[in-house]
Amino acid sequence: MHFEWSLNPYTGCSHRCTFCYVRAYERLAQRPADDGYGWTVRVKLNIAEVLRAELARPSWRRDAVVVGPGTDPYQPAEGLYRLTRACLEALAAHRNPFTVITRGTLIVRDLDVLQEAARRAEVDVDFSIPTLDPEIWRRTEPGTPPPRQRLRALSRLVAAGIRAGVGLSPILPGITDSPEQIADVVRAARDAGATHLWGSLLNLRPGTREHFLACLSRDWPEQRPRYERLFARSAYLPSSADSALSEQLARVRRRYPLRDPALIEPPGEPEQLALRI
Repeated sequence: MHFEWSLNPYTGCSHRCTFCYVRAYERLAQRPADDGYGWTVRVKLNIAEVLRAELARPSWRRDAVVVGPGTDPYQPAEGLYRLTRACLEALAAHRNPFTVITRGTLIVRDLDVLQEAARRAEVDVDFSIPTLDPEIWRRTEPGTPPPRQRLRALSRLVAAGIRAGVGLSPILPGITDSPEQIADVVRAARDAGATHLWGSLLNLRPGTREHFLACLSRDWPEQRPRYERLFARSAYLPSSADSALSEQLARVRRRYPLRDPALIEPPGEPEQLALRI
């Protein structure tokens, strides 16, 4: 059975994306989910020590670990605390496969660790890049590196043999979902050397919903009634919308096929030989 364990060295995030679903968890924890979100970050100082202990347990089966699906592991605090780097070192030492999801460019600092880990197990890096439009980026992703900087970081990783791709996530209806905008991201990802590509749609859980709708009223007031209709009954868009996005991405990828660069490959799993007597 495949199991993914999400790992984050921080709670709260100074990447204050207006659509961040962590705002929903902050609200449940009775912490700021509105404009106060992201101005303080709680740091798990012993996370690498705890991780090493977990990886050393006899019951651990080297299941895949996802670093950063909730809180970005390369937000500015990582420059001081180096906790993400320590966690990647622990995963590499235990030959454990992992995926890193980030909007941060600081990941290039840890290229040496990523290379060592990739020689031992499967390693993937996903850069979240929902748009290349500088105005939309400034309004929806404050505190994050510009999308073009993320693409340059991706290029450095792929050139060094690391499997790195782009996640168009989240796609915002009526704002970043036009065929031209999606094609721009896919083409730029191809040109940067991305090895894989995926996309996902916005979801608005309580906490995130209120803040995002308030930002819509400020930045795209004409879109607010549409979003109130789309998310009237659920925090998620219908599955048909996911299917439509997948089909759209497939069409664009056929126009801009990704390349097949030379990557670091981990050794295969050891083969159990039968003993004949």
